[in-house]
Amino acid sequence: MKQVFINLAVKDVQKSMDFYTSLGFTNNPQFSDEQGKCMVWSDSIFVMLLSHEKFNGFIKKPLADTKNNIAALFALSAESLDKVNEIVDNGLKAGGSEPTPMTDYGFMQLRRIEDFDGHTWEIFFMDMTKMPGQE
Repeated sequence: MKQVFINLAVKDVQKSMDFYTSLGFTNNPQFSDEQGKCMVWSDSIFVMLLSHEKFNGFIKKPLADTKNNIAALFALSAESLDKVNEIVDNGLKAGGSEPTPMTDYGFMQLRRIEDFDGHTWEIFFMDMTKMPGQE
């Protein structure tokens, strides 16, 4: 099975773990310690929340300032628009921010949420039966 691991540098590992838990991720303690937490979205998608110190051990370039610059956009699908709203609303209650209003493309609706370090996630629902040209 192929898997995706997204490694994010975070200032406060525990606070970030609590935030990602509010979005619906679960922690895998087998791959977690004080300097990093493995957060599970699905059987094949994982987010590693790593302290700056631990993250710097894997790289040679300086860390991006994700509070003020976008380094990447991460997108996660949800099974319904209601689920999109639930995920983002829970993230807002946990202290995240929503940098832009919902975008509605007709066949796809998405909302964005930023964590405490400025990492931006797009949570979306896509209904392929409404895709232009799909009849």
